[in-house]
Amino acid sequence: MKVKGLLLIAILFIVGCSKPLPDDKLDYAGHWLGPNVELIIFEDGSVIYEYASGGVSTSINGPIQEFTGNSFDVGFGPISSTFVVSQPPMQLFDGRWQMIVDGVSLERVD
Repeated sequence: MKVKGLLLIAILFIVGCSKPLPDDKLDYAGHWLGPNVELIIFEDGSVIYEYASGGVSTSINGPIQEFTGNSFDVGFGPISSTFVVSQPPMQLFDGRWQMIVDGVSLERVD
């Protein structure tokens, strides 16, 4: 029960520190999956990121600090990670959405 309570507090803190996505970046919002990657971007500007491969895992949860072009920084103050977006979200001919982040092709699943 304590872990769930701490997780809820952490999520509320993240949401409270975020700024909504700019209108021109609303297509970024969604649940994105790719090989070994799960990325959830909320319209309120908060991010949940998970990477796992070969016994190594990385997790980043925080608000989007800023967009630079198509890429964005996630974190708090000087502690942040840059997500390099080489292809911003685009809708494919079959209706699926795709973007390329840090060289990984992600598909929106929501």
